[in-house]
Amino acid sequence: MTLLSARAARPGIHRGRRLRRSASLRALVRETRLAPAMLVAPLFVRPGQGVREPIGSMPGQDRLSVDELAREAERLVRAGVRSVLLFGLPEAKDAEGSGAWAEDGIVQSGVRALRRAVGDELAVIADVCLCEYTSHGHCGVLGDSSVDNDATLPLLARSAVSLAEAGADVVAPSAMMDGQVAAIRAGLDDAGLADAAILAYAAKHASAFYGPFREAADSAPAFGDRRSYQMDPANGREALEEVLADVDEGADMVMVKPALPALDLVAATRAAVGVPVAAYQVSGEYAAICAAAERGWLDRRAAALESLTAIARAGAGIIVTYFALEAAGWLREEGR
Repeated sequence: MTLLSARAARPGIHRGRRLRRSASLRALVRETRLAPAMLVAPLFVRPGQGVREPIGSMPGQDRLSVDELAREAERLVRAGVRSVLLFGLPEAKDAEGSGAWAEDGIVQSGVRALRRAVGDELAVIADVCLCEYTSHGHCGVLGDSSVDNDATLPLLARSAVSLAEAGADVVAPSAMMDGQVAAIRAGLDDAGLADAAILAYAAKHASAFYGPFREAADSAPAFGDRRSYQMDPANGREALEEVLADVDEGADMVMVKPALPALDLVAATRAAVGVPVAAYQVSGEYAAICAAAERGWLDRRAAALESLTAIARAGAGIIVTYFALEAAGWLREEGR
């Protein structure tokens, strides 16, 4: 008997409301569940001491000095958030982005501080890209006036090795250079860092939703844009090809970015691969909810949790979100 014929044979009308009558019933039958441990908090590390510098376009988010980063990590662990994703603002930049692999680089220093503060209670993920470290703001080194893909690969590998040596559990290449995962995996293995995992920004679109991040990380390109290496948001089949290529190259986890504008790709990725799937609720998604809530147009808490639930329902088992700390508290209050 088919589902359709079985439903036709049932007497009476469908009474779906029977299981929606109370909060306890709704919680009992909830299909998609959020938990603080599946959330990853993105954090921005900057030079200085005792610094919490507010990010204007991202209310509630700060650029943190290394000592404040450690304090923030302790807050996250207490709230049940077990992972962070680190981005750095170096004191100086150059054409090559050499601060990305400096032994005393800002993120490397931050990773060591986290290890001292919280040990293994927190999974430390370090972004691997050159955009925050290059004087021109692009994600790789320039050849003539465009990014040279193959010349960038060894620099990304060098950065990943430096971050893993500092103590990062996971390196997360986000430059969208062809072959970056293979180059990083080879670099890590050659350095005796076979246990370091790779979270690949596999399907990363050239999105309009990244604007606030570029303010936060001081990483806007000095000329042009990133459309020659980040993906066209219109291309779904190509996105899956990128995902599968990264898995073939050795990615331990894959990420879709941004999240809400690409829920179809999150679902398609979950169906296509066996590795863990992450989605990044990016700065513009966060800022849009915050701005609407400030104007009284949306309930901040309800909108944030609904958006996170949608991302999880699409198939993401890992969600990178600026709401991580708040959402963990809300989920605890609701007993989820």
